[in-house]
Amino acid sequence: MLHPRDFDRSLRFYRDVLGLHPMREFGAAGSRGVVFFLGSGFLEITEQEVNPPSSATELWLQVRDVRQVEQELRAAGVRVVESATLKPWGLVELRIADPDGLALIFVEVPAEHPLRRDHRSI
Repeated sequence: MLHPRDFDRSLRFYRDVLGLHPMREFGAAGSRGVVFFLGSGFLEITEQEVNPPSSATELWLQVRDVRQVEQELRAAGVRVVESATLKPWGLVELRIADPDGLALIFVEVPAEHPLRRDHRSI
């Protein structure tokens, strides 16, 4: 759950820029919230402001093609903190920040990575 400084700005960012699908919206002025569907989980943003997340907090989002995501985000005017990079642990990662500075890491698992192996044979 995120408590952004500016609810409407963050709603536009997550919905319109990142393209996340709002699964549910609730509340009225001053206590609104939106829940986004993330495949195997959810991300909720609420209008109730609290302290921003610490720099130790990161949100990881797995995507099929991280380089395509980077192109789309750059075209939308999003500042890229770190371009898509193959990391020593074998994942391709792209780093941006949301409007409040929360680190968002887009992750692609390459076809040859052990996370892709067929676990039924284990």
